[in-house]
Amino acid sequence: QLQLVESGGGLVQPGGSLRLSCAFSERNYASGWIRQAPGKEREVVSCINRSGGITNYADSVKGRFTVSRDNAKNIVYLQMNSLKPEDTAVYFCAATASPLCRMDQPAFTFWGRGTQVTVSS
Repeated sequence: QLQLVESGGGLVQPGGSLRLSCAFSERNYASGWIRQAPGKEREVVSCINRSGGITNYADSVKGRFTVSRDNAKNIVYLQMNSLKPEDTAVYFCAATASPLCRMDQPAFTFWGRGTQVTVSS
């Protein structure tokens, strides 16, 4: 069974940056980052296809977040810049057997446990 382990969350001031990492136990999965803020529904913020050549972003993070992957290391990253208080959430890494970049939650079969990101002064 595929396992995903996120890291890199923490407390950061507004305008700051964080980089999340997601380590995969196996190769060849497209993936996404999904966040859930308190009292809100989960939101897919980004996805990346299996090769890393195609990415997509939610409008709420476009221009501020960048997803990438190192397939030699089986790691997917989410670089988050210009962070805002409304970015505060638990961030989950998820994977899909589809090779495509998917922005719909039902596509994701495997999920990590999540990492907390708090943006506050």
